[in-house]
Amino acid sequence: MKKTVALTIGIVLLCGALLLGGTWVYARSQAGTEAAPLALTSPAPSGSSDSADDAGSTATGPVADGVYAVDTGSQAGYRVDEVLSGQDVTVVGRTSDVRGEVTVEGGVLTAASVEVDMTTIATDDSGRDRQFLGILDTSAHPTATFVLSSPVDLSGLAGGTATVEATGTLTIKGVSHEVVVTLDAQTVGDGAQVSGSIPVTFSDYDVSAPNLGFVTVEDAGTVELLLELTPAGS
Repeated sequence: MKKTVALTIGIVLLCGALLLGGTWVYARSQAGTEAAPLALTSPAPSGSSDSADDAGSTATGPVADGVYAVDTGSQAGYRVDEVLSGQDVTVVGRTSDVRGEVTVEGGVLTAASVEVDMTTIATDDSGRDRQFLGILDTSAHPTATFVLSSPVDLSGLAGGTATVEATGTLTIKGVSHEVVVTLDAQTVGDGAQVSGSIPVTFSDYDVSAPNLGFVTVEDAGTVELLLELTPAGS
C-alpha cells in the first residue's frame, strides 16, 4: 500500500515537473517573438523624407469633409506583459472585428465611435483566450468602445500625415473612463488610415489580472488599434 501511494505521488510530481518544464521552454521560445505594435502601413506621402523609397504612394492631401466608416483591414486588441515560469513574455491579442464611423467637418474630427468585438480577440494560445473571455465577462459585455468627446484639429493632414491627440471615453467590461490617445493619421486615396494605443490599468475597468502561480499578468497594458477609413456608403 505504501509503495502504491509513494508511486502515485512520484508520478504526480513527475507530471508536474514536466508540465512546468514544458511551460518554461514555451516561455523561453516566445520571449521577444510577439507581434509588433499596430502602426500605419501605407507608404509615406510624396515629399516626405522617405519619398524616394515610396514611388506609387497612395497618400494624398487633407482628408475631405464627410462621414467615414471603419472598413475591412482594421484591427484592434491588447498588449500586456506577463511572467510565465520566471520568463518575461509580452502577450498580444488581436481581432479584425472592428466597426464604427468618424465624421470630419471643416477639417476637424467632430465625432468618432469605434466598437471592438472582444469575443473574437485571439492570442497564440487558446487556453489563454478562454481565460480572457471569462475575465472580461464577454457573455455580458461582448464589446469595448471608444467614443470621441472633444473635436480634433486635422489641419496637420494637409501634408498627408499628422500626429494628434484625441480625448474620449473608453468602455471595457461595462466600465467607462476618459482617456487621451495619441493617433498617427495618414490620408490614403479618398480615405484615411489611423493607428494608436491607449495605456490602461485593467483594475480601473474591474478586470482582475490573473495570478496562477506559474504565470503572473501585469495590471497595466495597452489597447491598440489600426483603423482603415473609407467614405461611408462607398
